[in-house]
Amino acid sequence: MTVTNEVEAPALPRLKEKYRAEIISGLRDEFDIKNIMQVPGLTKIVVNMGVGEAARDAKLIQGAIADLTAITGQKPKVNRAKNSIAQFKLREGQPIGASVTLRGDRMWEFLDRLLSLALPRIRDFRGLSPKQFDGRGNYTFGLTEQVMFHEVDPDRVDRQRGMDITVVTSATNDDEGRALLKRLGFPFKEA
Repeated sequence: MTVTNEVEAPALPRLKEKYRAEIISGLRDEFDIKNIMQVPGLTKIVVNMGVGEAARDAKLIQGAIADLTAITGQKPKVNRAKNSIAQFKLREGQPIGASVTLRGDRMWEFLDRLLSLALPRIRDFRGLSPKQFDGRGNYTFGLTEQVMFHEVDPDRVDRQRGMDITVVTSATNDDEGRALLKRLGFPFKEA
């Protein structure tokens, strides 16, 4: 009698399935790509939250860390000041922000939550600016507050904190990056 321990593989994230099933073939046709390895894809997503006031009040960085942990599901890295700046009362080594780099399935899950839940919750949202590409197919945009993510309890928020989100792609130019993000569901403003 043999006993087999079958372990089911975790389900693929919804957006990753869509990418593999539909988006790769669409991008190959659109840009006439022969090799499947040249099709643009997502490399990583970096979420950065700057807390400049943390130079004066060290407790503020703890709130940013708690919010980023809840939003991304990963413990953030604390960013420290590289130089002392007297005008800002900033000393070298003081914490001034927190950032998280997401890769793999956690990146796909975060992007899915961002596009389907968080961005539609923004008041008077008219779309993301299509001009914020860096020339190499990477896209960066900012959010003004963290309460649009449903993981953050609005009653427990001590202050509004904005964040920058950078989507790093393997695209070689902005047109490929824009086409990839549009197919993934990014709501760009129409010109």
